[in-house]
Amino acid sequence: MSSFRLVGLAAENFEPFFAMSDAELAALGARRVMADEPVGFPCRVSLADAAPGDELLLLPFEHLSTRSPYRASGPVFVRRGVRRAVLAPGEIPPYVTRRVMSVRAYDANDMMVDADVCDGQQAGAVIERLLADDAVAYIHLHNAKRGCFSCRVERVG
Repeated sequence: MSSFRLVGLAAENFEPFFAMSDAELAALGARRVMADEPVGFPCRVSLADAAPGDELLLLPFEHLSTRSPYRASGPVFVRRGVRRAVLAPGEIPPYVTRRVMSVRAYDANDMMVDADVCDGQQAGAVIERLLADDAVAYIHLHNAKRGCFSCRVERVG
């Protein structure tokens, strides 16, 4: 059995934003977009690429809310009406495998203790290798080309 699971962001954190006008979103540094290609709009809640015609929000999100030097935020896409993905242990979806990934390992104090960059098809092996270090409490995946947060990886068991 794999030692990890990928987890999407909580959908309820984003639902109120879909009711906002475009002007209200713009005031927050966010915008409403429609997917126009089958790849290129990775939803951080469902851990799947949006289909053409899907409505999404592109908005800033603090993915590492901490007092460590690694506190971080960045843009994320979120699709309307999707549920939070909690994948089966070891499952790596196409959302990851079709991208180059930055794999960042953090300890319990939110300090980065290791990192690597890999083709998304190798992400599972890199995650397993990093989690072999007991100091690693969790991992964040980022899309390496644009640097955007992708998802959290948690230990299983």
